[in-house]
Formats: sequence, C-alpha cells, structure tokens
Amino acid sequence: MMPLSDREQTVLNEIKAWENNLFSYESNDFQLTYEKYLERSFNLLPEKVQKSFFSLIDNWLFHLHGMIQGSQLQMDAKERILSSCRIFRKDLNKIEDLKSLEIDQLQYIAEQQIARHRLYSFVQGGLAGTGGTVLLGADIPAMAVINLRVVQLIAMSYGFEVNTPYEMMTSIKVFHTATLPARFKKENWMLLMGELDGSDQHYFYEGSEEIINITWLEQPAQQLFKAMVIALFRKKLVQGIPLVSMAIGAGANYQLTRKVTDLAQKYYQLRYLHEKEVISGEHSRT
Repeated sequence: MMPLSDREQTVLNEIKAWENNLFSYESNDFQLTYEKYLERSFNLLPEKVQKSFFSLIDNWLFHLHGMIQGSQLQMDAKERILSSCRIFRKDLNKIEDLKSLEIDQLQYIAEQQIARHRLYSFVQGGLAGTGGTVLLGADIPAMAVINLRVVQLIAMSYGFEVNTPYEMMTSIKVFHTATLPARFKKENWMLLMGELDGSDQHYFYEGSEEIINITWLEQPAQQLFKAMVIALFRKKLVQGIPLVSMAIGAGANYQLTRKVTDLAQKYYQLRYLHEKEVISGEHSRT
C-alpha cells in the first residue's frame, strides 16, 4: 500500500478535527431531562410493542433503501457520477474504478450530489411549510428518501457500490448515525470505525441487523414538533403566503440533510483513505 499523499493527509487531519469535535460534545441539562422524559414515556408501552415498533422501522428502512437503490432515478444518477468522473479518467467503467482517482476529484463529485440534495430538502421543507395536509404528511417519508438517497450517492462518489448486503447495511447505519442526536453519535460512530478493518473484503453483512433503538426516537419527535410549529404558524400570512411556516420547514429540513451529508462524506472519505493505507495506527479512534 502506498503512503498517503500530503493532500490525503490533510483531509485525514480534517476528519480527525471533526471527530474530536464530535467526541467532545456534552449534553446540557435540558437535553438530558428531555431524553429521560421521552424514554420514560416510551417505556410505558409493553416491551413486545416496543420491539415491534423498532422492527417495523428497520424493515421500512431496508425496503426503502432497496427501492431507492434499484430505481431508474438512482441508476441514472450512478451513470452521471461515472460520466462526471470520466472527465478525469476515460477508462472508468464501474463504481469501484473511482477509487483510482484523487480524493479532491472524488470530493468534487460528491459535493455536487450534496448540494443538489440539500436543495431538495430545502424545497421539500418549504412545501411542507405551506401547511397542506398532504404535503405535511408526506414530509417524513420524503426526507427519508432524500437522505437515504444522498448517502448512497456519496458512497458511490467515493467508489463504494451499494448493491451488496454489506454496503447496503453500512449505508443505512451511516444514515442512522447521522440522524441521531449529537450526544449519541459518538458511540455509533465508534461502531462504524470498528467495522472499517477488512470492510473492503466483505460482501455479506455479519453484524447485528437491528439498527433503530430508543436513542433514535428524538428524531421523529423533532419532526412531529416541526409539524406542530408549522401548523401553528401557517395562518400567519405575508401577502397571502405563509412565509414563516415555510421558512421553519425549509430551514429544519436543510439542517437535517446537512448533518446527514457531513457525516456520510466524512465516513466514506475515511473508507477511501483506509483502503489507500492502513491508518489504524495513525487515526485515533478514542
């Protein structure tokens, strides 16, 4: 394996700085109180109902991921990624070939996908913010599609095809980690880092297929709270347009996709660098 170039080492240092910021996050009293209240409320349900709920969300994410991955829209996006990368090298025929490109080239391709999907989220939030029942009801599934899709596209932008069981499961776990509250991300990021060694040689996923647990409940709770705020402000019109509620919806959705794309890009950059050189001795995971 070749040593990392100066530019690759710079990117690795940027990931380390981001990681240190992630690990240094400390919850405030309000967040801890809210977490205990949410957990206590959910634990009032029978254990069987809790397990069924989490299993239902897991299955929904798996099926949604598969539908997105196999859709013509995603196939077309995959071809666009390959076509864009052929600007740098003409002999690229499949997604795995992208790993032969330099990291700045891949980052350029990934950031095109990121910018596009942040815009999609912004527009989706604005539409939901109009307060229409159908648009507001479709907001959560629409955001799940947008963010799962962009994780897949970021993975492909760094040369990781998402049609194998291992890569499918990994991309869902990246999505899950990115949508967790900040205080829970460290533990899940560490789990992702623990699976890096030898990940390029895996086809089947050998770990636990249970992803969603009680720590993730805050995300749908925030979405419901956003819907309530939108409903509250939708009648405050500016020249006949509910600008306040539209701004709330657009801003909240944009920030969610920003969190997802930031973490996904860091993860797949690290995967790319990991395959360039065994960096376990250089990259601190503590």
